[in-house]
Amino acid sequence: MSEFWLISAPGDKENLQALERMNTVTSKSNLSYNTKFAIPDFKVGTLDSLVGLSDELGKLDTFAESLIKRMAQSVVEVMEDSKGKVQENLLANGGVKENMKCLKIDLTSFVTHFEWDMAKYPAKQPLVNVVDTLAKQLAQIESDLKSRTAAYSALKTTLENLEKRSTGNLFTRTLSDIVSKEDFVLDSEYLVTLLVIVPKPSYAQWRKTYESLSDMVVPRSTKLIAEDNEGGLFTVTLFLKVIDDFKIKAKENKFTVREFFYDEKEIKREREEMTRLLSDKKQQYQTSCVALKKGSSTYRDHKVKVTPLGNPDRPAAGQTDRERESEGEGEGPLLRWLKVNFSEAFVAWIHIKALRVFVESVLRYGLPVNFQAVLLQPHKKSATKRLREVLNSVFRHLDEVAAASILDASVEIPGLQLSNQDYFPYVYFHIDLGLLD
Repeated sequence: MSEFWLISAPGDKENLQALERMNTVTSKSNLSYNTKFAIPDFKVGTLDSLVGLSDELGKLDTFAESLIKRMAQSVVEVMEDSKGKVQENLLANGGVKENMKCLKIDLTSFVTHFEWDMAKYPAKQPLVNVVDTLAKQLAQIESDLKSRTAAYSALKTTLENLEKRSTGNLFTRTLSDIVSKEDFVLDSEYLVTLLVIVPKPSYAQWRKTYESLSDMVVPRSTKLIAEDNEGGLFTVTLFLKVIDDFKIKAKENKFTVREFFYDEKEIKREREEMTRLLSDKKQQYQTSCVALKKGSSTYRDHKVKVTPLGNPDRPAAGQTDRERESEGEGEGPLLRWLKVNFSEAFVAWIHIKALRVFVESVLRYGLPVNFQAVLLQPHKKSATKRLREVLNSVFRHLDEVAAASILDASVEIPGLQLSNQDYFPYVYFHIDLGLLD
């Protein structure tokens, strides 16, 4: 499952024993895979400031999750021709080093082996500063995401409009990729070549009557140059002064004169524009063997998938110039940016989860700071109800009223504003890695 439960309990002897009982029961019943979740000691400040931070972190958590889901969806859109490879591009910078290069690991591995990034978010700073750094980082990524995806969407829309013009019927589609210079009489003072759309059942009628639709039509000047399911595009050459008369007579016979002027420069410009837009769109996503090559590394008994860190337009923290030059070869700029900044946003999101556990644990269990955080990964969806029952039973002593209310929805907790399903005797936060669901 891609679902995780991040919980904490007081770190005294009684509750550490309770955690051991939880591990024993969940292991024997095959309910979840549990690991300790290391959170550094922060400068706590006042309890009033922690209450304010708790509310701010809740909002930041929601914002971060929404942002990484939008970024994941953007990767899907950019990789429209290779959607089967999307998941392997949604990775996180795990801080692992191989040949002095930062490596990315799959999201589950990052969460289960989380380590606080002291370089980026120093624990010695006041908590409010750490939260502010995370908020500014995510705000910048969102701003860049909006501008980049807007530019890409505009490019797609322009290209789609051009493609529609080249795939419609003979009445609406562009003719620049159909006609050629040889189809027209050009640079004549007296003659002009018209293009006429003739329904398929009327081909014989057209060939029999076109010369007599008006005076001064050049004999044997018609030629079928293109057709679709409904009709064909014919040329006909006549004198300039009878154009209006010919159009009226053609319409009476259900032949449609398509307004078109052959301009070699304009046709060349239109073709080049289509080629350029197709190239620009393709260049936003290019996959190289280097970018998709997978290696492996091992964290104890857990297999960790790794790939080289991509090369962003705006470099990620900790990368050297040499690394930025050698990595991300063959990838388009938008996909490269999405991969690297998805990693940055995801890493920030898990740090926010860690901060929420710290703040809520201090508010719940008091000072001095003493709690143990544990990450649980339910083995299957059907086991979550039983897992919740085990946790509520093991930690019932932390809040008897809350524990009772979980079993009996009619019991209200005085002063508690949260709904019963959101509150448990222990600190609890949910992490869902199903970003594409």
